[in-house]
Amino acid sequence: MDRIIFHIDVNSAYLSWSAIDLLQANPDSVDIRTIPAIIGGNRKTRHGIVLAKSLSAKNTYHIHTAEPVANALKKCPTLTIIPPDHDSYSRHSKQFVGFLRSLTSEIEQVSVDECYLDYTSIASRFSSPEEGAAYIRNYIYSHFGFTVNVGISSNKVLAKMASDFEKPDKIHTLFPSEIEKKMWHLPVRTLFFTGRAAAQKLNQLGIYTIGDIAKSNPDFLKAHLNSQGVTLWNYANGRDNS
Repeated sequence: MDRIIFHIDVNSAYLSWSAIDLLQANPDSVDIRTIPAIIGGNRKTRHGIVLAKSLSAKNTYHIHTAEPVANALKKCPTLTIIPPDHDSYSRHSKQFVGFLRSLTSEIEQVSVDECYLDYTSIASRFSSPEEGAAYIRNYIYSHFGFTVNVGISSNKVLAKMASDFEKPDKIHTLFPSEIEKKMWHLPVRTLFFTGRAAAQKLNQLGIYTIGDIAKSNPDFLKAHLNSQGVTLWNYANGRDNS
């Protein structure tokens, strides 16, 4: 069969893992995933930045990752703030990755909370990639207590893009035949490897969507963004052989 790659990403990892720890310590406590809450910073000094946020903090109060805690408190004065526990996060990460490695050695861990998995090596166990992804997602939730998104495609960049679609606890495909429908309408900033400065440059050039990048002349992009321009053109067209 053709190569199938999964990108598996823990939803709001630091917040999820802290929530699990707090509930284990006190089962009667409120699940911080269900209230306006963040990980990071200090309420008294108002120093630090937001490392992770709950859905209500994001959707109701428009709190963003990496923004100053002082700003977040202005938006939501009753915000719950939990200090990070990196030793705990390391333990949860090892549990997460260890499970994936129990399925296949064809794993590439790219951070504490995300991995690529070559589904091709375990395809015979499942009727479809979607079934395999559902098994992984359901096992992690039922055994470890946190949710993941799984992106499915034929290469890493498209799998990564797919896992960043609607969250949390979702499975999405983004095969080459689906690129135009599912990806090209998205703003350039959402394309993997497109930073803020590159997105601003592209907008200045009249390029606003991923589809605009895909339809541009790669030489034109290279002239303005050097080698990154060619990389973005390849990614926008779903090309990645890494």
